[in-house]
Amino acid sequence: MTELVVEVTNLSRSFGKTVALDDVNFQASRGNVYGLVGANGAGKTTLIKHLLGLLRAKSGRVRIFGEDPVRNPESVLKRIGYLSEDRDIPEWMSIDELMRYTNAYHSGWDNNYASELLDTFALDPNKKIKTLSRGMRAQVALIVAVAHKPDLLILDEPSSGLDAVVRKDILNAIVRTISEEGRTVIFSSHLLEEVERLSDHVTMIHQGKVTLDSSLELINSSHHHSSLCFAEVQNSVPVLGNTVSISGEGRFWSAIHNSSAEELQKSIQQLGGEIIKSRNATLEEVFVARVGRTVVGENINE
Repeated sequence: MTELVVEVTNLSRSFGKTVALDDVNFQASRGNVYGLVGANGAGKTTLIKHLLGLLRAKSGRVRIFGEDPVRNPESVLKRIGYLSEDRDIPEWMSIDELMRYTNAYHSGWDNNYASELLDTFALDPNKKIKTLSRGMRAQVALIVAVAHKPDLLILDEPSSGLDAVVRKDILNAIVRTISEEGRTVIFSSHLLEEVERLSDHVTMIHQGKVTLDSSLELINSSHHHSSLCFAEVQNSVPVLGNTVSISGEGRFWSAIHNSSAEELQKSIQQLGGEIIKSRNATLEEVFVARVGRTVVGENINE
């Protein structure tokens, strides 16, 4: 049986009249990378705060390594590495001081691994954190989160403020390495191409509800993007079976659909149309089709 690292059951949370999480179910097993996607205010960060025990479940249940993170914070948190979008690290320390300070709290701290990452990112251990750029601070904060080899790594917008080269170095070298060593990674990101490239499993959250929760392989194989052409102008949106969304005008339309191209073709033929071309939909196309908006470039603080 696959070992569950995270188990969230029927979790709901409201702040005043605002529903942040609505009957959310989520599971994460050992050795996989889980991507959380959603627009601003979707509920991603609220969910992460429950996983860390920063918020108590008022409705539903949260278990990390089989334990309640609120009631047993010490035994749970020592097995978690966490990187927030805010990069909460003390500015008055040098990088080396921060490494030694963090080392004291984690029996599993790997000095060789920390040094290797410092070299990879070309970081000077003697530099004061307050003098570092935003990207360099993110690199330091990430080393602090991963150098004790946590069983569960939680990254909240790990690429925020990083250029493309640094993003690739961090996410490929660390996220994949940790998962391949049998550890679990959960990361939220508004960069859907990044999520698609790295995740084994994707959970899509919209207005506090889970709208899609599946392996990336199944999402890719079950969602298609098809370009359509009709013999006559369509004055209203064509009604087609098994479509998640359809857009366009006149004779030319495009559809995101769950059915195969062959099945959709039968439905289109009844309206005097045909499929011009079809391919697997990207994660961003699936997201926009299901949620009706894009997350790229948005402020994702929640």
